[in-house]
This record gives sequence, structure tokens and C-alpha cells, in this order.
Amino acid sequence: MASRRNTFTTAFARRRWMLYLSLVMLLAVVVCGIFAPYLAPNDPNFVDFSHKLQSPSLNYPLGTDQLGRCLFSRLLYGTRVSLGLALLIVAACLLSGLLVGCLSGYAGGWIDNVIMRACDAVLAFPSLILAISLIAVWGTGWKQMAIALVIVQTVYYARFVRGLVMNLKQQTYVTAARVSGTNPVRILMRHIVPNMLPPLLVVVTLEIGWVIMDIYALSFIGLGIQAPTAEWGAMINDGKSFIRSHPRLMIAPGAVIFIMVALLNLVSDAFSEHKGFGSPLRRKTKASA
Repeated sequence: MASRRNTFTTAFARRRWMLYLSLVMLLAVVVCGIFAPYLAPNDPNFVDFSHKLQSPSLNYPLGTDQLGRCLFSRLLYGTRVSLGLALLIVAACLLSGLLVGCLSGYAGGWIDNVIMRACDAVLAFPSLILAISLIAVWGTGWKQMAIALVIVQTVYYARFVRGLVMNLKQQTYVTAARVSGTNPVRILMRHIVPNMLPPLLVVVTLEIGWVIMDIYALSFIGLGIQAPTAEWGAMINDGKSFIRSHPRLMIAPGAVIFIMVALLNLVSDAFSEHKGFGSPLRRKTKASA
């Protein structure tokens, strides 16, 4: 019994330190993105054909691309673009999903049926394919991409929030507040939404990684952020012609994407295990899509 308890304590401590390490590394990436103008050794968009495809050096820590632009500087500025846009999209999805999910879950009845059938219609299509279709209609650009991703991914938050609301509104304290004549909006804001924040934290942490991958995929095929803006997916697209001769042009941004998504998944899993919420949201849905 004592050995089992010691094993559990050791595993918990290991997960806790993994969480701390992941958070520190994530914070370091965020700081690098925020202070990119001060940390970047060169202008990320400065074209100099006399220095194109140079190997790593003191002036160019990761070398230069086919246009002579500093690869390291573009990675730093790409952090601001990719991570900042991902946070903006997730925040918009969370806000709209909260509004729609709370309305559907708390009101119930025909309102719930109409909203959920609309969500089912969106979920009938793979999310990335639907986003590509919307961008093809509206035109390319980061604004169109952001709006398309918000529309496509809000349904996941709405369904998740709806399930939480339907569970929480059956609790005794919510029933007591309803019987006492408390306004439904006040019940939602004071009793239901605060109790949804821990599982939503797990979901949001995981979703940031998924959104970064969606941005990368759309930019890679030319439907997202356009040149000359430094963005990880666009950088991989620019370097694909040099995969044999200069693979670092694709490996460097690809490695940054991998590290970011891995760190976000580690943090999400650590939060999930600590709070006991299990596997959050879209992991299975994304895999099937």
C-alpha cells in the first residue's frame, strides 16, 4: 500500500514539473514573439539577393531564405502573427460559443433544437474543408481566414458549453436560485459560467494548438496570410521548392509549430489530469475529420 502511494506521489510530482516546464517554455515563446522587434537581428522582410540561401552565421543565426531574408527574424515575427491570430480566433470562438451554448442549454425546447440542428449541419463537413470553401467564396487573406475559422469552430464550443450548462442547471444551488426568482441571466453569470471555467480552460489550451495547425495549413496552400508577412505556414510553403538542397527552410518553421502544439497539448493534458476532466473536446472529431 505504501509503495503504491509512493508511486502515485512520484507520478503526480513528475506531471506537475512537466506542467511547470511546459508553461515556462510557452511563456518564453510568447515573450520572444512580443519582443520580436528587439530580439530579431534583421528586418524580416528585407530582401537581399546577394545573401540568399546563406548558411547560419553570426548575422543570420539560421541562415537566409531564397530571397536573402533572415530566417531567424522571420520565425520570431511569425510567432507574433501565428500565435496572436490563434489567440484572437480562439477568444472569438469562446465568446460566441458561450453565448450560443448558454442560450441553447439553459432555454431548452425548440430553441435548443434549432441551434443544435444548425450545429449538426456545420459538423456534417470536415472543419478544414468547410473553412477552405468559405475562404474560396470570400477571397484570400487573414481576415477572411479568421472569420471562416471562427464560424466553423464555434459549433464545437457551443455544443461543449451546452452540455456543461445542461448538467449544471440541474444542480441544487441553481434550482434554488431559480425557485427564488433570480433572473436567468444572473443565474448564468453567477452560478453556471464560473463553474464552467475550469473545463473550458482545458479546452481552450488544446484548441490554441489546433487553430495554429489550421492557420498553418491554410497559409501553406495560399489561402491564409499572404506574402511578405512572416508566418510559419507561409514560410514552409516558400521553402518547399528547396526541400532537397536547403531543407532547413522547411524544418525550422515546422519544428517551431511542432514544439508549440506539443507544449500546448502537454499543458492541456496536465490541466485535464489535475482537474479530472478527461480528454477535452475535439480530439476524436479532429482525428476523424
